[in-house]
Amino acid sequence: MDLITGTYDCKVDAKGRLMMPIAIKKQLSAMVQEGFVIRRSVFQKCLELYPMGEWKVLMQKMNKLNKFKKKNNDFIRRFTAGAKMVEVDVNGRLLIPKDLTVFADISKNIVVASAINIIEIWDKDLYEQAIDDAAMDFADLAEEVMGQDDDDHGIS
Repeated sequence: MDLITGTYDCKVDAKGRLMMPIAIKKQLSAMVQEGFVIRRSVFQKCLELYPMGEWKVLMQKMNKLNKFKKKNNDFIRRFTAGAKMVEVDVNGRLLIPKDLTVFADISKNIVVASAINIIEIWDKDLYEQAIDDAAMDFADLAEEVMGQDDDDHGIS
């Protein structure tokens, strides 16, 4: 798993192309040849950009689901709905498909934010709102998620 770091304000042109920030391009340089998959987020009104290697790992996990269970089939269908393969062009731009732009309410101003091994692409106003909404509860959330008392896996 490659770790991606950073949050960047960017713009999308009239054709839906995003000029990838230089710092992100450097981090993704080894992955550019394989391409990426872009899809709708499960929990937020944003897009997720997966390096192809990360997407393949995720699809291998999903392929182990028993497809004779309706809920598994429903999950796979909904998770992959709208997912598309995309590439960064020679000018360092990524074309965001129109249907995904509509889903995420992406206008001109966006935020490209790392999420460990993937990138989230947000409309700037929605990103700021999500961060503000989460700010009140973040201390409690951090304690619940990362504050394990009985092992050495917590972050200090």
